[in-house]
Amino acid sequence: MAEGRKNPFTLDFGREPYEMIPRSVLMDDCIRDFMDEPPSRHISIVTGVRGSGKTVFMTSVCKRFRQEKDWIVVELNPERDLLQNFAAKLSGEKTLREIFKTAQINLSAFGLGLQIEGTEPERDIEVALTRMLSSLQKHHKKVLVAIDEASSTESMKVFASAFQIFLRQDLPLFLLMTGLYGNIRALQDQKTLTFLYRSPRTALTPLNIGRMTDSYARIFEVTPEEALEMARKTKGYSFAFQVLGYFTWEYRNDPQRILQEYKQYLEEYVYEKIWQELSAEDRRVLYGIAKTPNGSVAGIRSFLQMTNNQFTPYRTRLIRKGIINGDLYGIVRFELPLFEQFVLENYMVDT
Repeated sequence: MAEGRKNPFTLDFGREPYEMIPRSVLMDDCIRDFMDEPPSRHISIVTGVRGSGKTVFMTSVCKRFRQEKDWIVVELNPERDLLQNFAAKLSGEKTLREIFKTAQINLSAFGLGLQIEGTEPERDIEVALTRMLSSLQKHHKKVLVAIDEASSTESMKVFASAFQIFLRQDLPLFLLMTGLYGNIRALQDQKTLTFLYRSPRTALTPLNIGRMTDSYARIFEVTPEEALEMARKTKGYSFAFQVLGYFTWEYRNDPQRILQEYKQYLEEYVYEKIWQELSAEDRRVLYGIAKTPNGSVAGIRSFLQMTNNQFTPYRTRLIRKGIINGDLYGIVRFELPLFEQFVLENYMVDT
């Protein structure tokens, strides 16, 4: 481990870290589906628990498409007026402005600064975007829109409805969207947005333990066994991989300090927020899981005094949220490192 070298791990959410475990297969699938002729799909939705790497995944995909000369990548802020923001981002690109000027698209009415003398300004943002995308299509351009942490806001509903219309007009538009499972589900459940419900949805799974082990072994110059022990402490959770790596780098001679900082950081920056977003009954079910040592569904139901029909909806929802894992028949386990301990500590406080 080179002395004086900068910490290769990061505690920042969303920023692409120096040391990361790429999700190569998922990323290649998304890129290939968009680039196929004709495209296999125009929409890719990525879900996962907080800290699972959704933003980093989106950043990596966008970076790849920015290397393609015929692709335009537009990242939109979900807290703003998405259609207005979309038009502003497109018209703000110098090379694209010339295309829009040639097409006589006057955007002055929207305060976007693209004014064409002798041409009536566009009055409807959706019509304006249709013309903009049509003009880009004539120049063999394709547009990838990326929206991070999407939720069922009014602006998102309006944008999704317009996006559906753009697709029906066969415009060269693609959408990569990330969000928490509950937020994406709420958006897909909108009656007018059923096309989103049919769109492929990818839930980010834990990172590969073997690759994490190799990374820790290389960076910290420890034995494969020691690196594997570190990797297992993260349970493949993307943010935990960064946090444990960061504090190991900072306090490498103080194992107790490393684990203390690791636990505290996960709790304060992720777990408390996850806990707040759960219903009282979700919390009770998680407490039942934490109190059942072997994770037996039968044992959990007995502890909670729930029938199978009562327990199953909570089990399903918590799996989809990325909090528990139900891959083994009749067994559920916590997906997040140290979350079992967090539940035991915090449920007693709440009750």
